[in-house]
Amino acid sequence: MTGESTETDGGINPHVPPSGDGCAECTQNGGWWLHLRRCAACGHVGCCDNSPSQHASAHAASTGHPVIQSFEPGEDWFWNYTTEEYDYGPRLADPQHHPLSQPTPGPAGRVPANWMSQLHP
Repeated sequence: MTGESTETDGGINPHVPPSGDGCAECTQNGGWWLHLRRCAACGHVGCCDNSPSQHASAHAASTGHPVIQSFEPGEDWFWNYTTEEYDYGPRLADPQHHPLSQPTPGPAGRVPANWMSQLHP
């Protein structure tokens, strides 16, 4: 479940954990994703803009939460949808990325054979 936003630093709440291991909407509707992004304000995990459904940017647009952080292993960058620039932020609550056992793209068993042809540029 996504935590309540008590934004502390430019729309970032470092205390709220991620909403789950995968894109919240894709998990519910049987979809799949290329990469995952985490809302820095409320912890919502959504799929990236290259993914078929682009749930992370849709979440930012619908909530007004402009800052995301990559939810991929080995990545700690932030992105600001308002300024369209990489951003900086504090360490967010653990976990810092999806489980290492989860494939990219994911989740396992839902990625179609022609997945590359379904990506957004």
